[in-house]
Amino acid sequence: MYLPLIAGWLVPGAGHFLLGKWGRGALLSVSILSMFSLGIAMQGRLYGGAHDILDMLGLAGDLGNGILYFVGRIAGWGADQVQVTTADYGTRFIVVAGLLNVISAVDAHNLRTGRKA
Repeated sequence: MYLPLIAGWLVPGAGHFLLGKWGRGALLSVSILSMFSLGIAMQGRLYGGAHDILDMLGLAGDLGNGILYFVGRIAGWGADQVQVTTADYGTRFIVVAGLLNVISAVDAHNLRTGRKA
């Protein structure tokens, strides 16, 4: 019942692939992977801890990336401190990719349960 939700959160687009929605899954997968990759390429920050409310929100957005976040943290991707102007934009790209991934996972769950056609 919750497999598309969990799979969609862990791997971008996987929830839709499980449901046979190949076009939607491919579009979401490419979009989320591109935004995450561009954010990393711009030296964006991957939040590792939460010291204040804005860091907590950033961490929540980053965790939405699922396996991409964990691989990025283990591989040491993402800057610890933003040092160039583009890094701030990169940080936002990473957070928005995570939020889009959460929305797509919930969409896959809604398709599975019949709330959406």
